[in-house]
Amino acid sequence: MAMGTGERLTDAAALLLDEGGEAAVTLRAVALAVGVSHNAPYRHFADRSALLAGVAERDLRVFTRLFESISASDQPAIGKLAAALAEFVAYGEAHPARYRLLFSDPDIASRGGSLEEAAMETFAELAKLVGQAQAEGNLPSIPTLQLTGLIYATVHGLLDFQAGGRMKSEKGFTSVMDGVKTMLRLIAND
Repeated sequence: MAMGTGERLTDAAALLLDEGGEAAVTLRAVALAVGVSHNAPYRHFADRSALLAGVAERDLRVFTRLFESISASDQPAIGKLAAALAEFVAYGEAHPARYRLLFSDPDIASRGGSLEEAAMETFAELAKLVGQAQAEGNLPSIPTLQLTGLIYATVHGLLDFQAGGRMKSEKGFTSVMDGVKTMLRLIAND
């Protein structure tokens, strides 16, 4: 099935984010990348901010489907959670500008609507994985949403630490995934 112009514009914006950061994403640059008139993006997005929100929403929905797929796999619950966190880390490392857009941009966070719905669905799927690990006795019996938020904040902090160039072996960190594995070992019920 052929991709619609709105989807093509969103894909182009994501690629521009990956290649040049948020400053590289203009409606004109996106139109040029897709090969449409410079006014065409305005038929799909009110402005640049709406286009960036479209990228964020699309990527969040990809995370939701990915977490659903991991949840349905045969592996033990703690393995499912580790796999989901590894995907999260891989995305943050491969797409730092999009990661910042999704998880650090206050304008995106305050948009509400379908973007907030997509973000909450992604968080709910991650919470489901945490809940499964709790049900199997692998994680502490504290409120699942609280534990999910703590795990998310830790992973986000590690990714931010790395992005800022502060992850150094002298500080006890060698990679984000090493930090994630350490966190899971610390909170896991053995």
